[in-house]
Amino acid sequence: MREYLLTLCITAAVTYLLTGPVRKFAIVAGAMPEIRARDVHREPTPRLGGIAMFFGLCAGLLVASHLSNLDQVFESSNEPRALLSGAALIWLIGVLDDKFEIDALIKLGGQMIAAGVMVMQGLTILWLPIPGVGTVSLTQWQGTLLTVALVVITINAVNFVDGLDGLASGMVCIAAAAFFLYAYRIWYGYGIEAAAPATLFVAILMGMCLGFLPHNMHPARIFMGDSGSMLIGLVLAAGAISMTGQIDPDALRLNLGGSTRDTTHAMLPVFIPLVMPLTVIAIPFADLVLAIVRRTWNGQSPFAADRGHLHHRLLEIGHSHSRAVLIMYFWSALIAFGTVAYSVPSTSGMWVMLTIAGLCFVGLVLLLLPRFTPRAPRWAQHLVPPRYRRTAQPAVPEEAAAETAEAPGPDPTPIPAGVNGATAIGARSRFTDRHRAQSPR
Repeated sequence: MREYLLTLCITAAVTYLLTGPVRKFAIVAGAMPEIRARDVHREPTPRLGGIAMFFGLCAGLLVASHLSNLDQVFESSNEPRALLSGAALIWLIGVLDDKFEIDALIKLGGQMIAAGVMVMQGLTILWLPIPGVGTVSLTQWQGTLLTVALVVITINAVNFVDGLDGLASGMVCIAAAAFFLYAYRIWYGYGIEAAAPATLFVAILMGMCLGFLPHNMHPARIFMGDSGSMLIGLVLAAGAISMTGQIDPDALRLNLGGSTRDTTHAMLPVFIPLVMPLTVIAIPFADLVLAIVRRTWNGQSPFAADRGHLHHRLLEIGHSHSRAVLIMYFWSALIAFGTVAYSVPSTSGMWVMLTIAGLCFVGLVLLLLPRFTPRAPRWAQHLVPPRYRRTAQPAVPEEAAAETAEAPGPDPTPIPAGVNGATAIGARSRFTDRHRAQSPR
């Protein structure tokens, strides 16, 4: 665990420290597009944040290759090199898109080529554990087709959800954290060494997102752009592919033993990878499907941009920018961590379902209260943004309050036009004396 934490911290530190210089470079390079109709921000903001995230990925892989307990991942598997090759290609395409706005079909072709490069180097789905059927071996073209489809879907799902400050990086970080707990338990809990690459990938992914997130929180100083969103989507897909298609279910079955019923229940962690890639990106994937259906129904291209995404709808019903992001965080964490908790054999499924149902109720209440602004307690004032702090009115001294009460207010009598100040003051004084003389005592 210490090696993973060290790799995560190094990745986060490199990403965080490079984001500032990358922002200045993006401004000089002119990677600051004009405000579009579908954009939420009001000022031109530089992109190319994926440059810092890519170098954070490289730093994380470099550090892990020199650690005693993680170097075996590089010696016994070609998956880290496959990930780096595909990530470099998809990152280059994203950088060109952030600068020159390349066509959507060209980006789609680049995504498929990046997935194909990873497949050629061994990062592919070899078999699928199907409940009730068993382990199904895939042919070469079946594994390639399924791998490319999973990579393309994951990349576009993350890219589509990147519409608010800190939304994509935060949601992917939450998904990576849930995936890390699952993969780490498969490796050290069941002794399956084939889960080591996936565990390393998601640990580095968490570091990339955590390092970039402070610069991307509302109001964002820099956007990750397609160079960042497609990159983290590819890394997330690589972890899912390594976990799903590289781990032999028979190896886990040999470590379980027991009766058929116990073995079936204990084999649940093997079946979870079939749905884990979709659960960790459930919200982005749902947004992707709704966007394709909506645009096709309206006679538009599925790649045409609009303001019908889930985060846009949250803003339309009255939620603030930060509150909409937090709500998306909440639902992503609920689905991802709920799935991981349900996959633990020793966990009671009934209690997990009741807990998830209770948290869903809390989430629905938050959705129905768009104008409720939470306030942090006084002891946490310095840990939260200013918008969540309790603002106290400054105390007014008693002497100042007394002077304010005794001071005469401004005379409402208007000064006629064309009358100088001295004449107006004298006329106002005579009017006041006459009014006092006529008033009854």
